[in-house]
Amino acid sequence: MSFNENQKRQYKTLSRATVDSTSLRILNRPVINILNDHLIDYPTPINLNYMWNFGSMAGIFLVVQILTGIFLAMHYTPHVDLAFLSVEHIMRDVNNGWLIRYLHANGASMFFLVVYIHVGRGLYYGSYQKPRGIVWGVGVVILILMMATAFMGYVLPWGQMSFWAATVITNLFSAFPIVGEPIVAWLWGGFSVDNATLNRFFSFHYLLPFLIVGAVIVHIAVLHQNGSNNPLGVSAGVDKIPFYPYFIFKDLFSWVVFFIVYLGFVFFAPNYLGHTDNYIEANPMVTPAHIVPEWYFLPFYAILRSIPHKLGGVIAMFAALLVLLVLPIISTSEVRSSSFRPIHRGIFWLLVFDYLVLGWIGGCAPESPYLEIGQIATVFYFFYFLVILPVLGVLETYLLNYTVED
Repeated sequence: MSFNENQKRQYKTLSRATVDSTSLRILNRPVINILNDHLIDYPTPINLNYMWNFGSMAGIFLVVQILTGIFLAMHYTPHVDLAFLSVEHIMRDVNNGWLIRYLHANGASMFFLVVYIHVGRGLYYGSYQKPRGIVWGVGVVILILMMATAFMGYVLPWGQMSFWAATVITNLFSAFPIVGEPIVAWLWGGFSVDNATLNRFFSFHYLLPFLIVGAVIVHIAVLHQNGSNNPLGVSAGVDKIPFYPYFIFKDLFSWVVFFIVYLGFVFFAPNYLGHTDNYIEANPMVTPAHIVPEWYFLPFYAILRSIPHKLGGVIAMFAALLVLLVLPIISTSEVRSSSFRPIHRGIFWLLVFDYLVLGWIGGCAPESPYLEIGQIATVFYFFYFLVILPVLGVLETYLLNYTVED
């Protein structure tokens, strides 16, 4: 063997060792290990269906909202005399400003739609039961932060509906004794909804998404600690496969399909999900005939209006969200998945129908018969969580034990 050939072989051996050493150092980095454990080698139940794709899809829309929001903030002016005009400036003068704004506005609706489906899947398959109670609780906190962020963002265009929605919703806190009035004064920054209010809402609207990101990281970390639930609702300690490449491509397919719907709204019906009055500049001297929030708030708005007492309505509206937090505590069923709970399966779809009815009532005028329908739907909503779920779990356990003994 010549000297040159021997030198080449030594060089190749040294190069290979260097590459292996570099790869080992990269794999030993904590960040790489975390990403690998949670996104690549994460053991996933083999029987997950497409309903599990909405969690990752919610993360995608969170990224879309943050990115488009940052670009919009570059051109937006949080001042009562300039806010509406700055939005028009974005739409007309900023390069592709119309696209960024429509992506952001319709992205909020898609974000809520995905999260509502995600929550519905959790209710159907019992994802709030042990050992995933903390995961569920963090998810509910994310939903509440989303609603606060979306409400403050809805005020920023400073249209008629934005202004009066801010006036009505912030006034609700005055119903609380002792602390109510100071809270309203702090939110307003004065004696009415004005420039200080808009500045505060803009600041919070920009800050809260990053808190949501932190909550999402905690949500994923706690979820992966105990593993994902599955359609059967049983322990999947054996039948698991790596998340990549099997489920990442399954998720990718769902993202493409849902983005077709999303971009369909953006390009062909960008204002369909908004209210026409919000394209009129805010005027404190003119009250709209009927104040209507965005569609994703309508069920809770209907619950608020269904209670004739102001404080009772406010408590009911907040309780409609907080009741989700107590599900891991009040749940008595020994079976997670509704696939094996035929009675609950039927009642669950009644809940879905009830939620849609509440959304319809929230957009109707506060008059008969809509008020009465809203009250009935509100009673069923709370009856499902506080009565049906605990009682049905006890009944199912009794029937199961009775069948086994026979």
